[in-house]
Amino acid sequence: MNVEKVTEFFMKIADERAGASAVLLTYLGDKLGIWSAMAGAGPVDSAELAARTGLAERYLREWLAGQAVAGHVTYDAATGRFELPAEHAAVLADESSLAFQGGGLEGAAAQWMAADKIADAFRTGAGVAWHDHDPRMFSATARFFGPLYRSSVVDQWLPALDGVVDRLRDGAHVLDVGCGHGTSTILMAQAFPQCQFLGVDYHEESVLAAREAAAKAGVDDRVEFVVAEADAYPAGEWDLICFFDALHDMGDPVGAAAGARASLAPGGAVMLIEPFAADRLEDSIGSPVALAYYTASTMVCVPNSLAQHGTALGAQAGPEQLTEVLKAAGFGTVRRALETEYNLVLEARA
Repeated sequence: MNVEKVTEFFMKIADERAGASAVLLTYLGDKLGIWSAMAGAGPVDSAELAARTGLAERYLREWLAGQAVAGHVTYDAATGRFELPAEHAAVLADESSLAFQGGGLEGAAAQWMAADKIADAFRTGAGVAWHDHDPRMFSATARFFGPLYRSSVVDQWLPALDGVVDRLRDGAHVLDVGCGHGTSTILMAQAFPQCQFLGVDYHEESVLAAREAAAKAGVDDRVEFVVAEADAYPAGEWDLICFFDALHDMGDPVGAAAGARASLAPGGAVMLIEPFAADRLEDSIGSPVALAYYTASTMVCVPNSLAQHGTALGAQAGPEQLTEVLKAAGFGTVRRALETEYNLVLEARA
């Protein structure tokens, strides 16, 4: 037994545990609106923050101290006041910021709420369906992907496909499978007003949220959201079919992809967006991005697929396995159109 290695690993786990504790407090700041109340407010003490938020001063006093220790807020010992720096507000309080992390914090809370269910699933081999998660999981997912989609879908991912942007500009029919709260669908509709869009998702509550979001964005005249399984959406010929971080969650990804292939218009394409993953596990060791994705995959993606008696592809399938899925679905051409630190973009054509 190497005592130094024991000590080193003990400190690693202690740091991770402290980080998990900090996430809990930081999530409370998001849930209770404390971060938005502190953004741009300058230095405040716990009493002033209580007046701004309507929350109990004693709880805020302890919470602020914890946030100061974590380095999330600054503390002036001479005045007893705390301040949220503008750079930190971009991460914690500004939902329009690419750096916003509120969705990830909310998602962490939802995953903790599922821990006992997932533990039982480990023992039985059964699944835990998407709709059986804490409701925060659904809003958290939309908030988590929102900043990334806003910066990537129109400006990076669609242009990476051969000729697709030109087709969209001319007017096209676009299908978004597994649309969730509709963020990706609505972004495309705003960028290409001459197109017609359909988003489908089996989760009724998410579809209702997507309809509300489309109306708020003023695109509900050309965007429709319906409750449907991934292989049972309304018939039609689609110029573009999209799967945004959804195919790996499905019970039958090959069947879903085959349904998409059969529904493509001549010359149409499928755009598959998946979390970035290496083909070999050894190439992911030490990657914080891969760790986050493996956690989500263990807690959400694999259990949801197993709940459908599915293949449990997982969120870290990698481009080779994803290509095999698309080829098994009958696609003749599959190419890796784009690769980023966080995502893989695959283009498939009949």
